[in-house]
Amino acid sequence: MKSRESDKIFGALESFRIEIPSWGFANTGTRFGKFLQPAAATSIEEKFSDAGQVHLLTGICPTLALHVLWDFPEGVTSTPAVEKLASQYGVQPGSINPNVFEEQCYKYGSFGNPDKSVRERALRHTKDSIEIACELRSRDISMWFADGSNYPGTANIRQRKQWFVECLKASHAELAAGQRLLMEYKPFEPAFYHTDIADWGMALLLARAAGPQAKVLVDTGHHYSSQNIEQIVAWLLSEEMLGGFHFNDRRYADDDLTMGSIDPYQVFRIFNEILYFEWEMGKRADIAYMIDQSHNLKGKIEAMIQTVKMAQELYSKAALLDHAQLAEVQKNAELVRAESLLQDAFATDVRPVIQEWRASKGLPLDPMEALRQSGYLQRITKDRAERNARSITSYA
Repeated sequence: MKSRESDKIFGALESFRIEIPSWGFANTGTRFGKFLQPAAATSIEEKFSDAGQVHLLTGICPTLALHVLWDFPEGVTSTPAVEKLASQYGVQPGSINPNVFEEQCYKYGSFGNPDKSVRERALRHTKDSIEIACELRSRDISMWFADGSNYPGTANIRQRKQWFVECLKASHAELAAGQRLLMEYKPFEPAFYHTDIADWGMALLLARAAGPQAKVLVDTGHHYSSQNIEQIVAWLLSEEMLGGFHFNDRRYADDDLTMGSIDPYQVFRIFNEILYFEWEMGKRADIAYMIDQSHNLKGKIEAMIQTVKMAQELYSKAALLDHAQLAEVQKNAELVRAESLLQDAFATDVRPVIQEWRASKGLPLDPMEALRQSGYLQRITKDRAERNARSITSYA
């Protein structure tokens, strides 16, 4: 590879950071049951420990996304303990994720619930989550709602939209300077007739209604089959409303597979749109790159490292594109040359240069092999196996 191309990759890797989710290290399952892993994290400390290993070996995961209901059992009073763990394991708190879908009161929704007392409860929880974010100096509060309905005629869709606007405005009013409210969307599941925030357009409108510190969050698994996600990304960039991503992959629906395991070219195309935008604007886009995956079969730490490595590779490939040349051939409608620029960049083996970058940072050339040789997996499997075996649950 030419020195100029290597420099491009080095430059891209210097600034590329990706956040990992606490829930990606814990036992999770499907609607049909849960298969336990003896090395899964059973506490917030073990989640920080595992995240610390991923960051130690990759060097690009300095923050851990946290879920309020799962990671802050005592609410805001849990924040000093979380701060201590962050300092101990070298990973800082990242985005704060409220949970307004798991408790029994949310059976018919949260911000869209026809019961005012439930809407108020969801709003209090969101405000508490923002307070936690303030205490931990976390910038982003990531909002995902399971709200919707399963049958025609059972919900007043327009009224529910208005309730969402009111609650989101009230939530936005609690934000500190510099904080952001990230609005996620999902076309279906668990609601199967209508979902209150079903696509990027609805999320965009609600974010604008909430206030200037609200942006849209794109989960790559939350789209209909064959939807052009990079076009959505391009439009949100154009509107200055793209706040972040939840990266994963899917074959059928929201499958939470490791990033790039099914369609790495799609993630490459998304990164290309972002880097093309940055080239045109002459500045970096303010985007939070985050992973949202539940590894039910793969080893959790191994799957996370695999994902982080893939993210680096696809971002590096996109960084190889000559966007000045791309703009020129697009202008002249040179279709084959334009498409070939993308295909050639995607086909480039960037792994040797990424290894050079790792060496320059004192990182392992192969993070996965370094994990396997470290003894960490063997140690936590021995320490946690008995606790995990006691937490067996069934679907019914």
